[in-house]
Order: sequence, then structure tokens, then C-alpha cells
Amino acid sequence: MSSNEKIPFLDLVTPHVELESELLAICRQVFRSAGFIGGPLVEEFEREFAKYCDTPHCVGLASGTDAVRFALMAAGVQQGDTVITVPHTFIATTEAISQAGAHIAFIDIDERTYNMDPAKLKHYLERECHVDSASGKLLNNKTKSPVTAVVPVHLYGQCADMDAILELAHRYKLIVVEDACQAHGAEYFSKKENRWRKAGSMGHVGAFSFYPGKNLGACGEAGAVTTHDEELARKMRMIRDHGQAKKYYHDVEGYNGRLDSLQAGFLTVKLRHLADWTRARQEAAQRYHDLFGNADGVITPLTPEGSRPVYHLYVVRVQDRAGLQKHLADAKIDTGIHYPVPLHQQKAYAHLGYKTGDFPVTEKIAPEIVSLPMFPQLRREQQARVVDKVLEFVGLPALSRSN
Repeated sequence: MSSNEKIPFLDLVTPHVELESELLAICRQVFRSAGFIGGPLVEEFEREFAKYCDTPHCVGLASGTDAVRFALMAAGVQQGDTVITVPHTFIATTEAISQAGAHIAFIDIDERTYNMDPAKLKHYLERECHVDSASGKLLNNKTKSPVTAVVPVHLYGQCADMDAILELAHRYKLIVVEDACQAHGAEYFSKKENRWRKAGSMGHVGAFSFYPGKNLGACGEAGAVTTHDEELARKMRMIRDHGQAKKYYHDVEGYNGRLDSLQAGFLTVKLRHLADWTRARQEAAQRYHDLFGNADGVITPLTPEGSRPVYHLYVVRVQDRAGLQKHLADAKIDTGIHYPVPLHQQKAYAHLGYKTGDFPVTEKIAPEIVSLPMFPQLRREQQARVVDKVLEFVGLPALSRSN
């Protein structure tokens, strides 16, 4: 490999070239049937993805944002309720909460996993909320808003600590919507149940995005929800299709959030390859771990016991992120940042009244995180070059081998 060859952050071209004949066959099928919305292709994908996630029900949707929003609405979140999530996630998580009519409450993250910290969730529920003696509802002490749901985000492809979160949710009667938009196929070992669980199968509803850059990506916008609850699935099917119980009979006011049959067909084709792609990502992540070792100045991702991440992203931390990104860019290595500004510090959420210092862990890691190249086709020699350049930047010797 030439040392001048550009290393992309993500390769979306190669898998589509490799699957081109299968994907074009889907196009022909759709064009010849004119079945552009709903129909057999959507139903097939819903069956296959439900099976993949170990749930009986899947509802295909137009986006991952719709998935979180419709899940909250169908599960019973009401206008003026409060929904808990983390400030370290993409804004789609909180947009969905607001668009469902709820208030946003943030909980800080665990510094090593970057997911919701159950201890901080417990503190919020015990210290910042109380159970109203008259109504029996859990209310926020300041706003008096009913606290009805929690949205743990399985960030970067690793599941949050669901045993602890589900225990608190059960105690306080909270709806649990898993934001699994980056975690297709991620697994979590439930000590309570003594078995592995798939992302999207543990809460009341799991929400997925199939944005093109995801581990399972469409060729456009798409999303889905998974659930064990038949009634919730029925409600979400109505909400996605203008509230229709059947054509032109509207039981509720809904939305246009349907999954296109063309995207569903593409996703079914790609789903057959997802297990192999996931293994390739996991192997690439292990190579990064091995190559970095315990390098001073670089914090690599932690995989807790009982977690099988799918590495949507491989995120490291360094003190001088801007310097590292420039150093890598000069070496023709692309990187990303996920996410540079915590949500509670975004202009869009100034009205929530949060201030700097409210979520110290999120604020600490946000200026340090860098996402390195990660995709199934990433080659060993490319990773060795990435790691060489990172080590060079932090003042450590380069690798003596290309593993």
C-alpha cells in the first residue's frame, strides 16, 4: 500500500459495488410492480429484521428520528411529560422527544462507555423527582412535569447498562425506548436473565436508523422500531400512515412516516451480509486495540464485561484533538467527531436553562473525542498507518510491524 493512499473515514462505495446486481434487481422488481410504498418488500424486511433483533414485531419507518418519536407516542408519552436521555448523542434523539410533545431531561454519561450512567439516573429519580401522593405519578421537583420515559442511547455501537436502567424504570414505572440507531446487532449480557440480549429487544421499544452510514444502511433515509408488544406495533403502524386503521379511516391524527419499498428491498439484501460486516468491524476494532496497546496519551474504547459492541464508530480520546485531526489530515487520513458540542450547550436548547458544569463528564470528553476510520473493508495495513500517525502525534514510537 502506498503511504500516500488516502484512508477514508468510511467506505460506502465498495459494498454497493459488490452488491450492485442484487440491489439493481430490487430496483427492477419495484419498477415492474409499481409497488413503491408498503407491500411485500416492506413486510419481508420487517419479518427479517424482527427475527434478527430477537423480537416478534418490527415496523418499518421513514427515519430513525421517526422511530424514536413514534415509539414514545405509541407507548403513551403525553404532551408536557418529561423524558430522560443523555446530552452526548445526535440531536435526533432529543428532537424526537420534543416532537412527541415532551420535555427533555438530561442525565450525564459514564466516562469510559459514553453511555447513560445508571448511578446518575438513580440520583435524578431519587433526588430530583418525587412520587405525588394524590396521583401516584413521578413528578420532577421543579417543573412538576410527570416523568414518564427514559431513552438510553446505545452510542457508537455499544449497549448501555440495561439491567440497571430497566430495574430503575420498573421501579418508577418508566417507559423504556432504546435508541439503537448506532447499534444494529449489538449484544448485552443480562445478568438478571442470564442470557445475551440484542439491542432493541430489551426495552418496551427499540428504535433504529438506516441512514446510509449506519452499520445497516439504506440508500437513502429509513428507520424501524422493534418490540415484543403487539399493541404497540399496531399503534406505530397507524401513526406512520396518517393514523389510518384502514384506508381513509383515521383513528388518530398521525404522520407520514412510511418506509419506501425500494429502501426496504435494499435493506433486506444488505441484512444478509450484516453478520459478516459486523465480524469485520469487531476484528478491526480488536486490531486497533492491539496496535495501540496501552499507549500513553490515547484513550481507546472500553468494552465492559458482558458487552459485544458492533463498532459503528471507533472513538479515541486525546488532549489536542484539533492538532491530531490536522496531523492525520496531512497524512491523508480522514477522521470524524461524534459529537463536538453537548446537546445541553447547543443554541437550540438554550431555553432548557442548563449551564456549563451541569454534566461534567460529557463536557470533559466532548473536546477530546476523535472517530478513527472504521468500516468492514478497512485493511490491516491501513490501520497500522493510522495508529503510526496517532502515536507519532502523541510522541510515541511508531509501530515496528504492520499487523
